Order: sequence, then structure tokens, then C-alpha cells
Amino acid sequence: MKKGKKIINNPKNIVSEVLDGLVSAYGGELIRVNGKGVVLLNSIPEGKVTLLIGGGSGHEPLFGGFIGKNLADGAVAGNIFAAPTPDQILLATEKLNKGKGVLYLYGNYAGDDLNFDMAAELAAAEGIETKTVRVWDDVASAPPERFTDRRGIAGDFFVIKIAGAAAAILNTLEEVYLAACKARDNTCSIGVAVAAGTFPETGEPTFELPDDEIEIGMGLHGEKGVSRSKMMDADAVVDLMLDRILQDLPFVPGDQVGLLINNLGATTMTELLIVCRRVHQVLLKKEIKVYSTDLGSYCTSQEMAGFSITLIKLDDELKKFYDLPAASLAYTKGLKE
Repeated sequence: MKKGKKIINNPKNIVSEVLDGLVSAYGGELIRVNGKGVVLLNSIPEGKVTLLIGGGSGHEPLFGGFIGKNLADGAVAGNIFAAPTPDQILLATEKLNKGKGVLYLYGNYAGDDLNFDMAAELAAAEGIETKTVRVWDDVASAPPERFTDRRGIAGDFFVIKIAGAAAAILNTLEEVYLAACKARDNTCSIGVAVAAGTFPETGEPTFELPDDEIEIGMGLHGEKGVSRSKMMDADAVVDLMLDRILQDLPFVPGDQVGLLINNLGATTMTELLIVCRRVHQVLLKKEIKVYSTDLGSYCTSQEMAGFSITLIKLDDELKKFYDLPAASLAYTKGLKE
């Protein structure tokens, strides 16, 4: 496989330059702390429960692109596909603490789990209260009876949206934590890859996949999926993916769901809209109402070609948080009519 081309400068400076670009794009609303992998809103009111998100770089706009009004208050970025360090997370925690505690929210990966847990212990020693919500929405990565072993993929988006809204209007860290857990536990995703992304430092592919094959359940970093087959029509791919998602919670007739169709990096809007059409057809047939659809690049893996489907089962409480207007670089939501 040919090496991928990247429009970069020195590969050692990728993450730092990405964060500088992120701050520039926010037009003064964001600050970078001490040249570290920490970016925060520059104005956060005292007495607010704050939301800190983060993880490895390479999945842009996740995580930094979701800092904003009624979303995250800050994000911490590790190296490409690598967890942020405990000292980075602690620095962000100290800066974000406004007297009501800090909620950690991130994808369920071993390095992130370890480093955020270490930061939480260090924060506790300083008298800062934290709680942690690990997102584990990838139904392909472990069976339902081992749901806490699942990876976090694009379902992070819905959990961030709801946790950010909850942090904006609720008074205690415990209340925000419970709202975020509820969102997490009602969210399921699965992805499909048709071509690999590349590591920006080397140009080497993140995994190998023949040109005439497709892999269902591929992880964000090239983790093995649940099945590999010859290329097939879009409708057939969507049907296979929805079969796994819908039986997982399970989703049943009468449910209302939020739908996310996420571009993994190199998939065109044409393809995403064809997928969107089929998802709506299947859900209508199964009498599952789509409350809202989000479609675009939310959680990528460099230029991986493919997409993921995420469903969140919504009730009145979660709708209240989901409907709250929000604004960030990657996502803006107005009042629902």
C-alpha cells in the first residue's frame, strides 16, 4: 500500500500546531494553557459544574472541536492515537475547577482509563472533586454481557452533547454525572471501513484492507472488526450494521432515537446521504421514530474511508438536554421548533 500524503510541517509538531489552529479558529473564545495539550473556554462562570473531555489526537474535530456553549468547557489532547498524560489532565482539571467539581468524559480505552484515573487521584489530593464517564458505545467490540469492555467511538458525540447541556443547567456534579451515564447507557454505535487511514508521522496505513473488501466493526485505530467481506451495496452494508445495533439495547417499536451518521474521514457527503436514506427506511419500517439526525465528520480516524452509525434512545429528560442550543467549532444546534 502506498504511503499517504499529508499537508503538514515537522511531524513532531503536528499536535501542537493543530491546537494552535484550533485556538485561532475559535476567534478568541478558547485559550491554550502553558503550551500543553490543554485547551479551555476563556470565560467560565464560578460555581459551575465543568465538563472535561479528551483523548488521543487524530480524531478531529473530536475532542477540541466540541468545546463551547452548553458543550464541553475544556479538552485535553494526547499525541496521535495516544492518551493524554496524567499531568496534562490534572492541569486542565485545576484550571476548570470552579467550585462544583469536574466531570471527565472520554472513550473507553486502556491508556485513557489509566491516565484519567491517575489524574482523578491527584485532583482528589488537592481537594478537587471529579467523576468519570467512560463511553462504551461500540457494539462490535464486546458482547452485551461485557459492555464495559466496549470501545468508545462516535457515540461520544451524543454523550458530550447531553453532558454539556446538563452541566450548564444542573447544580451538582452528581446530577450531571447521572445524566451523562444515562446518555451513555442508551447509546449504541457500529462502524465500517473500506480503506485505511494513515499515521501522519510516517504515512504508513493504520491497517491493511484489500481494495475489494469491506470490514464491519472496524475500530477507530484499526482494531479488528467482526466480519470482513467483499464490497457490497450501501443498503446491504447499512442493513448488516443496523441488525447489530437494534438488537443490542434492544431498540423496539415506539422508541424515539437520535441518529448520527459519522464520516470516518474520507467518505463523501454523497455516500453519507445514501446511507442516511437507508437508515431512515429501516427505522420507519421497524416503527422507530427518528427524533433528529446529525450527519457529518464528528469522530474521524485521519483519512479512513468509511462511516459509523450511532443511535441514542431518547426520553423526555434526554430530549431536554439534547435540544438545548449549543455552539462550538464542530457542532452548532439552535432551538428545536
